[in-house]
Amino acid sequence: MSRNVEGNLSGNGSGNGNGDGIYRSRASDPSVRRLSDYHRILEDLERSGAEVVSSARLAALAGTNPAQIRKDLSYFGSFGKRGSGYRVAELRAKILAILGLDRRWKVALAGVGNLGQALLAHKEFSRYGFDIVAIFDVDPEKIGHRIAGVEVSPLEDCARVVTLRGVELCVVATPVAAAQVVVEKLSEAGVRGFLNFAPRQVETRGKVELRNVNLTIELEGLTFALHKAGR
Repeated sequence: MSRNVEGNLSGNGSGNGNGDGIYRSRASDPSVRRLSDYHRILEDLERSGAEVVSSARLAALAGTNPAQIRKDLSYFGSFGKRGSGYRVAELRAKILAILGLDRRWKVALAGVGNLGQALLAHKEFSRYGFDIVAIFDVDPEKIGHRIAGVEVSPLEDCARVVTLRGVELCVVATPVAAAQVVVEKLSEAGVRGFLNFAPRQVETRGKVELRNVNLTIELEGLTFALHKAGR
C-alpha cells in the first residue's frame, strides 16, 4: 500500500527527502516502529537545543547502528547530507508527516473498566495528536456519565456517535468476550483503525487496520528471558 505525504519522496527512495511522492512498499513494520523511536529521540534533542545530529549519534541513542538508520529512512526518501548529519527539527517534521502525525486524530475508547480508565488518564495520547472524543460501554451505570470530559455512550449508539464526532480510530479495552463485537460494530460504523488490548485475536473485514497489544504475552516474554538467563 502506498500513501502520499507532503514534500518529495520518490517511489525508489530517491529525491531530496522533503516529503512529496510515494513511499517504498518494502518498509517493514519494524522499520516503521523504529521511526517512532527516532521521532521521540529527535524531539528530546530539539528540546535540548540541538540543531544537527549525525547518524552515529542518532543510532547510539536508538540502540541500533548508523546503517540501520540510513536504511530505515531510505524507504521514505533521501534525508540529510553525507558527512553533515541531519537537521534535527527538519527530520523530526518529516518523520511526523510519514507517521501521519502532522495532524490530529479522533479516537474512541471502548470499555471503561480499570484498563480503560487508566488509558484515559494517559496524557501522552493528546500530546502526540490523539484526541479521545468518544467513549463506549455497555454498563448502564456508566452510560451518560462524563469521564475525562467525554460522555460515555452505549455501544448500540456507536454508528451515530462515530459519524457525529468523526471517530477515526478506536482503542479496545473491553473484556475478552466483547472485543470481537466491538470491532465489528465500530468498523461497520466507519472506524478503520483499532488498537486492541483485549487478550484475544480479533477478526476484521475490509480495509481495517488492527494492532494487538497483549500485556500478558509481553510479560511472558520477560519471564522467559529471565528464566533462561538464570538457568
